[in-house]
Amino acid sequence: MLKKKEYFEEIKKLDYKELDYKIIMLKKLLISYRIKLKTKQKIEPHKIKQTKKQIAQILTRKTLYKNKR
Repeated sequence: MLKKKEYFEEIKKLDYKELDYKIIMLKKLLISYRIKLKTKQKIEPHKIKQTKKQIAQILTRKTLYKNKR
């Protein structure tokens, strides 16, 4: 997991299609975490929260990217 500042810098470098791809990958990861949670497999609950936060940050960046055009 990257530090907060490094993560923002990484997101800023991505273009619109790469942001879409990253959102899809994070949503797949979130689904797998939820499946593990429901099947009582060992999971660290903070990872679900982190993934949701990352998705929100990317969606925000995507909105800003779209508004600049």
